[in-house]
Amino acid sequence: MAAVGEGMIEALSDDLDTPWKDAVEHHFPEFLAFYFPAAHAGIDWTRGHRFLDQELAQVVKDAALGKRVLDKLVAVHRLDGSEDWVYVHIEIQGGHDTHFARRMFTYNYRLFDRYDRPIASLAVLADDSASWRPGNFGFSLFGCRHWLEYPLVKLIDFADRLDALLEDANPFAIVTAAHLLTR
Repeated sequence: MAAVGEGMIEALSDDLDTPWKDAVEHHFPEFLAFYFPAAHAGIDWTRGHRFLDQELAQVVKDAALGKRVLDKLVAVHRLDGSEDWVYVHIEIQGGHDTHFARRMFTYNYRLFDRYDRPIASLAVLADDSASWRPGNFGFSLFGCRHWLEYPLVKLIDFADRLDALLEDANPFAIVTAAHLLTR
């Protein structure tokens, strides 16, 4: 019976992942504009963007760090013309995951190590805990410090702006409102 329950939870999670994956892939500039406006403002959108699914898959297959709900690696050009990569991690789940910040840290350094380029890690969490905000991970030992801090958005923070979300033209306002109305 436990296997059936786990399968049902996995199927439900897949049902939640698909609309998010589709929305991010079809409206990536709008995604950044809505959730991470500072990052959006630093990108030259006239040069386009491209998803790096194979590059991300190479790093992910080497790291057995638990379930990734929705991860995207995207190449963008900054306003100065240089190309950078943006790693986006979205978790659609009901509770917090004690390993989340560590996964963000690990994927960031693995991407940097494999491809020798800076990575901007951004996180969106859809859990219901107002207090859980895993925005950094790192360690220090003998004066050596290794640390990652990353921008973190919690969908629950938009709960008091539901009417404004429903009137906003950005598709992620609607996605956020839909999430909040159906949780």
